[in-house]
Parts: sequence; structure tokens; C-alpha cells
Amino acid sequence: MTLEEQARAALKRGDLPAASAAAEALIAAQPGEPAGYFLLGVATAESGQVARAVPLLETAVERQPTAEALAQLAKLLILLRRDGDAARAAQHALDLAPDDSLTLDTIGCVLARLGRHEQSIAPFAAAVSASPERLDYRYNLAAAHGFTGQVEQARAHYEAILARDPGDARVHYALSILSRQTADSHHVPRLQAALTRAERPEDALRIRYALAKELEDIGQPAEAFAHLSAANAEQKRRLAYDFAQDALIFDEIEAVFGGGAAVHGPGHADETAIFIVGMPRTGTTLVDRILSSHPDVQSAGELQAMPLAVKRLARTPSRKIIDPETVRASSALPAAAIGEAYLSQAAHHSSGAAPRFIDKLPANFLYIGHIARSLPGAPIVCLRRNPMDTVWSNYKNLFASQSAYYAYSYDLMDTARYYARFDRLMRFWEQLFPGRVLQLSYENLVADQEGQTRRLLNHCGLEWDAACLSFHENRAAVATPSAAQVRRPLNADAVGRWRRYEEQLQPAAEWLAAQRIAVD
Repeated sequence: MTLEEQARAALKRGDLPAASAAAEALIAAQPGEPAGYFLLGVATAESGQVARAVPLLETAVERQPTAEALAQLAKLLILLRRDGDAARAAQHALDLAPDDSLTLDTIGCVLARLGRHEQSIAPFAAAVSASPERLDYRYNLAAAHGFTGQVEQARAHYEAILARDPGDARVHYALSILSRQTADSHHVPRLQAALTRAERPEDALRIRYALAKELEDIGQPAEAFAHLSAANAEQKRRLAYDFAQDALIFDEIEAVFGGGAAVHGPGHADETAIFIVGMPRTGTTLVDRILSSHPDVQSAGELQAMPLAVKRLARTPSRKIIDPETVRASSALPAAAIGEAYLSQAAHHSSGAAPRFIDKLPANFLYIGHIARSLPGAPIVCLRRNPMDTVWSNYKNLFASQSAYYAYSYDLMDTARYYARFDRLMRFWEQLFPGRVLQLSYENLVADQEGQTRRLLNHCGLEWDAACLSFHENRAAVATPSAAQVRRPLNADAVGRWRRYEEQLQPAAEWLAAQRIAVD
């Protein structure tokens, strides 16, 4: 067995020390060849040393730019948030017409992370065709179909996975949110059976969320809430979350910007970005679809560009994207530098097909001070929804479990507390930057679609276009839990939905009322 074969075999069985040793021996024997650097880079990345692995893979690519090496390099670059470099490496790999399934799937994953879901379908499909037995590849293809509105194709792939692996919790959850369930067509018995077999806590979490969603769809709110409550209580216990962690961030933002000197100097003159912010599940995706139906606007998705710009320039040592120390350090940053760093990061997610782009990361409401001063010409729209509908929709939504922003959502009272601080912060921003943020009511938008759409376009400096009223015909990908809803015409189905759970949600409603936040 050659040194290359030894390294590959060791990687396959997960023996990273042996893989590294064989790769290092290969480099010593053939320093001018790419294989040793590639294999050592992969082994280094697998051991968690991503930053150290990148130069090794770059060396391999310099010696011979194979699709395999380029795809793995792109994968690591996306983890380091070097989105532009990752996009170029992935495209180069794709141009080389690879035929091995791992490389194809890796390219698809990089494109998906870049928000290029339509483009990811071809490599995902090719990966499945080359290795139909790989259910993880088929899951990625199914998800891409779902994001791009190809619901039946997504459903077929998900069902094919369950036929082979009936306990796949990710698939059960994906199917539950793919479309609205009905009394005649749902998966509740299958989900109940899967729950009894779930061994890992994360599997039980996803299956309970799937049950809660489907039971709500078919009109069984008490049963839905029971599953949701059990899932969230266990997840909060596992995360060991304390609301005080988020309260400190809110406190620091108000202290820093309330002092008047935060983020100094003139901002960047660019006016291409439009920010849609707010609590999640309040209509941010809907407004994104409305605006991106305008011929002068495209959606870039939920970008991490502003949080990353602030974190990188603040140079704080913590691994958290936002914490009190980072907020404090960011106060000394020049406004123009933040704007420049933001635009550089965001550029890789905008195709340039339209002169304006939308960044709809809801949590950017924490960064309104940074946005207002670093990009003074960028419109900001904040979605506002009935407080209790907001609390309920956050509590019942399964966010990314490792997200830095949404750990509050696994406890009803924590969610109410978070809403109260969000509401207070939005009043703070309005006092600091009067009229800078359009606070758009979801309920008003539902009641007066054209009037509120005209108000929205006017705030964003856009001419009226009737296509914005037909947002549900927009075929662009949607990678949020609202994907199914925004492909239907505007309706009032979600208005006042918390009332179905009024008894269970009463503690939160009473607490909000005590904070003088009207819940009706």
C-alpha cells in the first residue's frame, strides 16, 4: 500500500494520527506533488484545526488544482467566513466537472451556505446519482428542492430516506414544515412511533417539534403544546441558558450608544443595502419577498456580514459573535471602516442582478446603531407584530440549536423577557435616530397590503411596482421556516394565533402586561 493509500485509508477509518503521519511521510518523499499536502490538510481540518489546514490545501491546489482539493478548500473557507474565496474555489471545482460524489456534495454544501440554493441542486443531484445509497447526500438535495419551492421533489426524496431509515429525525421535521398538514393528510401516527424509538435527545427534540407543528395544523392545540413544552424544557436544560446573558448585551448596547460617542466619524456613502430586522417569525421573510419582487432589488438572505464586520474590527478574543465586550470595543471603531467591512463581506452574497440588495438577518436589530452610523444611506425596516403572537411564534419555532441569537426561545418566560428588551431597544433606537427605522406592523400590512407596501417602498427609496403585491409568485429560494407561507397570497391566518393557546400562554401575557406592553 502506498503512502497516499495509507493516508486515505486512515482518514476513512477516522485514525487521524495515522493519516497525518502517512501524509507527512508523503510530503517528505514527494515535496513537489499535491497529494501529501491535500491529505495532511484534510486530516488537520478533521482534528478541528481549520485555520492551520487552509494553507496546506492551498499548497495542494497551487501544485495541482483538482476538483477534490478545491472543494475541500472551499468547505474550510466557508467555515472561516471567507465567503468570496470559498465561492471562487467552489466554482473552480465545479468547472472541472468532477464525478465523485463526495466532491459534488461538498460543492453543493458550499453553494448552499452561500445562499445559492438554485445553483446547488445540480451538484447535489449528481452526488445522489453517483452514490444513491448515501442518505446524507439525498437529504441535502431534498432540502435544496424545498428551499427553491420544488415541494413535491423534496417530499419524494425525504420519503425515500425514511423508507431506508425510518428514525431520521431531521427528515421527519423537514417533512412537517414542508407544507401545511391537513386532517386528511398528516404524519402524526408515524411521528408518534418515531418518538418512541428516538434514543438521542436531539432526535426527540426534532420529532416533538414536528409533532407540535402537525398537531397545530390539524387543530389539536393542547396536544401540540404538550410536545412543544416537553421539547423546550429539555433543550433549555441541555443549553444551560440564562436570560441574564442576553440582558447584559442589551444593557451594553444601550450604555455604549446612549453615551453619544459610539462608532465615530462619517459613514460609508454606499446606499445599495436594505436591512430588514426584527424579532424572528414576525414577517421579515414576507417583507423580503415583497421588496425582492421589485425589479431593482434582490434578496441576499440572512447575512452575518454586519455581526462579522463588527466582531473582526473589534478584535475581541471570545468565540461569541456578540457579547458585551465586543459591543464595548466596537464603540471606538470608525463608522466608515464598519461600512467598508460589511460591504466587502456582503458582496459575495449578491449576484449583482439588481442595483439594490436586502440583508434580512432579524438579529441585526441589535446592530441598528452600527448600521445607522456606518451606512447612513441604507434604509432599515423593523417588523413589529403583536407581542403575544411574537412570543408564541418564537417559542414554537426550532431555530438552529447552536445559534448565538435564539437560545431564549426554549422557555416561554425567557421569550417574553427577550421581547420586552427588544421592544425597549427599538424605542431607544427611535429616540437616538428619529425616523431612521421604518417600524412596519405585520397586522397593518395584512389589513392594508397596498397602502403599507407603498409606505415600505417609499422608505426604501423605490418607485412603485405592482409586482410587489404578487410576492407569492416570486420564484427565488427561501431558506427560512416561512418558505411555505410566503408562497401563498397574503392572508390573516397568523394574526391572533396565540389565542388558541391563551390558557397556556397566560403567564407570559400577564408578565408583558405588567411591563406595560399591550398584548391586544
